[in-house]
Amino acid sequence: MDDNIQDVRPIQKHTFFNFNHYNYGEAFFGSYKGMRYRLARDPLVNVIFIPVDQRGEAKLVATVWPEPFAYGQTDPSKMTTFEFEFSEDGFDQAVSWFNDQYMQRIDEWSLDHSILD
Repeated sequence: MDDNIQDVRPIQKHTFFNFNHYNYGEAFFGSYKGMRYRLARDPLVNVIFIPVDQRGEAKLVATVWPEPFAYGQTDPSKMTTFEFEFSEDGFDQAVSWFNDQYMQRIDEWSLDHSILD
């Protein structure tokens, strides 16, 4: 990307944990203007001290849902999830997917959600 062109994606990669951090078995949670999101390694286990060739298969799982509730308190039917390769490329694709979800469903995210609904 040209250094003179500002990245206009609302959700930036630097917002997330660095890629290697997902090997600690921790999910990242965030929100942007009505859209909540989560990125995690699946399986969600700490493998940082396991040699790379012994960690087994993993993937990155990206999930979005509308505010106002947290991940654990949201009806799964209101969530959209997509899986990516567990790699830096998969990480980049997941960040792009979050941005695509926001832009394609902007009307949904801008609804006034209340915890009283």
